[in-house]
Amino acid sequence: MNVMRFGYGFMGVGLALVKWPVLVQDARSLPVMEGVVACLLTAMSLLAFLGLRYPVRMLPILLFEVAWKVIWVGAVAIPHLIANDLNAEARDVLFKCSFDVVILAVIPWRFAWRRYARTPGDAWH
Repeated sequence: MNVMRFGYGFMGVGLALVKWPVLVQDARSLPVMEGVVACLLTAMSLLAFLGLRYPVRMLPILLFEVAWKVIWVGAVAIPHLIANDLNAEARDVLFKCSFDVVILAVIPWRFAWRRYARTPGDAWH
């Protein structure tokens, strides 16, 4: 549990340091998609802080964090790396994605697999 809490704290504090100032200082002047990303990641940081209190219940937040980064790396970064045309902006995002190794390390993968892949879903009514 405390290892997961470390992951939530790492994610929450990291996003708070990087995204909250952007949102507070110049949210109105941001291009639409940059504003969307700032708001989304600010919400993720708030939910990560909630994960400090409820680490197991908030596990989907950690899974979401890993999922979007793995998808981005696989769909965007790796093809550009292979073509040797990764621009500075994408290189910066790839560097930030590398911090996800912390989140990968704190997720209880066996539990997540049993809970979300093996357990029968809720009934449809």
